[in-house]
Amino acid sequence: MRILRADDLIEVPWKNGGGTTREIATGITDQHVVWRISRADVAQDGAFSDFTGFIRILTVVSGGGMVLEHENGTLDAELWDPVRFDGNLRINSRLTRGALTDLNLMFDPTFCEGDVIVRRGPFEQVILRPAFGIVALHVLSGGPTMNAARLTTGDTAFLDEADAALSLGDGDAMLEIRLRYLDLSDNVKLCIGKP
Repeated sequence: MRILRADDLIEVPWKNGGGTTREIATGITDQHVVWRISRADVAQDGAFSDFTGFIRILTVVSGGGMVLEHENGTLDAELWDPVRFDGNLRINSRLTRGALTDLNLMFDPTFCEGDVIVRRGPFEQVILRPAFGIVALHVLSGGPTMNAARLTTGDTAFLDEADAALSLGDGDAMLEIRLRYLDLSDNVKLCIGKP
């Protein structure tokens, strides 16, 4: 198990000035980004970047919600409620209750499958690492433990080599981010933090 602490995340401002991004991890092959996990601080309404070829799962992790407007309707992104959509969807976001922070999982569905599950305490379970893939656990609140290591809000733990015992108490919450590789076995390199 490897842990990326919230304090070690590096802020990168958006080109349009509407927020900042913090890279959490990427999965890469020799020639391709297979998946990416990042946090974004969103300060104002605006257009989403085009991520054609990727599926995107966005979860508001703190602050207010936002409405994702597209040509066929809207998606509501509320606190701790993952929203899944195609990365090529032309979206304009509208904040509903002020600035927020969201977590994005983006993955290429030709290389892997991904999912984001909210876990709330009290909860105890051995989290199984996929045979071909990884599990990342991102803390939303409280102080859960994994293999007796204490985590705090904004920390991310990665299970890329072994299973881990997860314990959440009252008030603890996490996102369980699961990625399963389809044909790549061990050819995906895990890069934690800013590559």
